[in-house]
Amino acid sequence: MRDVSRRGVIGMGAGAATALGLTACGTAHRQEGASTPGGSRTGGPGAPKAPVRPLGDGSTSFTGKQPRQPGQPVPLEPGETPPQFVVFSWDGAGEVGTGLFERFLDLAKDHEAHMTFFLSGVYLLPESKKRLYLPPNNAPGASDIGYLTDEHIRMTLKGVRRAWLEGHEIGTHFNGHFCSGYGSVANWTPKQWRSEIHQAKSFVKEWRTNTGWTDLPSLPFDYDKELIGGRTPCLLGQDNLLPTARELGWRYDASSPGGRQRWPRKTEGVWDLPLQAIPFPGRGFEVLSMDYNMLANQSVNSTKAPAYNYPGWRTQSAGAYIAGFKRAYETNRAPLFIGNHFEEWNGGIYMDAVERAIKYIARQREKGGDVRLVSFRQFVDWLDVQRPDVLAALQSLDVGQKPAGGWKGLSGGTGGTGGTGGSASGKAEKGA
Repeated sequence: MRDVSRRGVIGMGAGAATALGLTACGTAHRQEGASTPGGSRTGGPGAPKAPVRPLGDGSTSFTGKQPRQPGQPVPLEPGETPPQFVVFSWDGAGEVGTGLFERFLDLAKDHEAHMTFFLSGVYLLPESKKRLYLPPNNAPGASDIGYLTDEHIRMTLKGVRRAWLEGHEIGTHFNGHFCSGYGSVANWTPKQWRSEIHQAKSFVKEWRTNTGWTDLPSLPFDYDKELIGGRTPCLLGQDNLLPTARELGWRYDASSPGGRQRWPRKTEGVWDLPLQAIPFPGRGFEVLSMDYNMLANQSVNSTKAPAYNYPGWRTQSAGAYIAGFKRAYETNRAPLFIGNHFEEWNGGIYMDAVERAIKYIARQREKGGDVRLVSFRQFVDWLDVQRPDVLAALQSLDVGQKPAGGWKGLSGGTGGTGGTGGSASGKAEKGA
């Protein structure tokens, strides 16, 4: 895959279309509350109050409990209506001067939403040091998403730091995003996945050594403890990733190549949180809940289609997310998982669609609905305190299925079958 990162095209999948149609895929100034590698810091909006304890070379630091987290989750009682969870996530999470990282952090702040940012480790590695990356089954320094400029690495560090301080989760999108050929992540062994994860973490934990920069503050978290899940490139390779994820203590994986709007289950002891098939307005099939899936079905993978299409496609994409939300909210209350990229594909219409969806969903909460815009970490925190019998009852509900007799009639071990969900189809790329 060509190096597209310098033009702001981050994390796009590179696989071929599948039969089921499941696609997936500034400046160097000191921030408020900044610290030098060995120092402590003072304040700044949203900054930790505890002194910084540098970790390793000072690229990261322990700053205490993450700010702006929800209260301690509590278990549902049998027959209690579950909340409607919605998770917006971002693959790559690199800022290339488009302002999209800041745009969606501001939007999340305005609407009291939390998100998950799946950071690609190589986005913190200077291109001059690219041969430090040893991707499995690929040449040293290879990367199908290229490398960021130094200025864009600085912007990305700023965005990641702000994201964590404002309560968002920092997961991983691994590194080189290999989706085809012998070097594809689909062919990696559990041991190779372990190497990839170790390297992804090291590029986050050692950006100061690799860049030589001392004028930027450390990332305010311990990545060894922060990292509890990820999403693989192109939604490939999950089978061999999961044994390693379990051994590393990961709590979830968001790499399944396509799910349905049902309550999730664990696979090999790890919560399986897939992108989901959702209604696609005006079409006779469903589409996977990711911006690139919309693009693949609207413009046949072109990122610069004729502009006269944009208004209709923008509305259709936003409508898909909203239809997925409404179907779950009005029936089985299954969580909705939405994936995105910081991209300006087709004139930025997919970013506009995501913004419309966030605002629509936030309005439902403002109207009194128990709607929670959370990160994957926050969602699995909630899952892990639920009673097994209540969770099993929720898992028994199919797509679009209301509990018989209402929520009070749904107790441990009961539920139903059937439902109104369909399968996804259409043009697609199996990638994220």
